[in-house]
Amino acid sequence: QLRLVESGGGPVQAGGSLRLSCTFPGAILSTFTSIDATWYHQAPGKERELVAAITSGRNTNYADSVKGRFTISKDNRKRAVYLQMNSLRPEDTGVYYCRADLWGQTHWGQGTQVTVSS
Repeated sequence: QLRLVESGGGPVQAGGSLRLSCTFPGAILSTFTSIDATWYHQAPGKERELVAAITSGRNTNYADSVKGRFTISKDNRKRAVYLQMNSLRPEDTGVYYCRADLWGQTHWGQGTQVTVSS
């Protein structure tokens, strides 16, 4: 089964930046390049919401709340998916999860905590 690990979360002040990483330990290149990856944000007591997505063909999609602030990308050499977060706001606080969809199967990471203080 595909394993994915998120990292890069932590405390940051409003207006600051953070880069989250989603890596795939043990995944070969052909596997990684076939993945459709999505970053989700979940605040306590709220539904998990889509933040940004990138397809295996490198098409991207963003939630309205993060357009112009967040950028999703992937690096085939490093077999990693990134979420660059700029101009962070307190409402961005929460757990960020990486989701990978591969050949009809969905895989979730354990999440990484982001805390934006004002």
